Amino acid sequence: MEVRIGVAHAPREVVLESAETTEAVLAAVSTAISKGTLLDLVDDKGRHVVVPGAQITFVEIGESAKGKVGFHN
Repeated sequence: MEVRIGVAHAPREVVLESAETTEAVLAAVSTAISKGTLLDLVDDKGRHVVVPGAQITFVEIGESAKGKVGFHN
């Protein structure tokens, strides 16, 4: 799934592909925002993406659009 995170005072959002469930990502985001701790997510390549919970402006979670190649109607 694709996760987009808006960070205060950053010109672009953080985008990552994660194998985590929607519920797991939501729980991690909720904890980071409510407690002001770091949000630590792992992308599908095993890299950690760390964002301060106090700086999160929005989080968008959705299915990734893979495999669109060529002409499509």
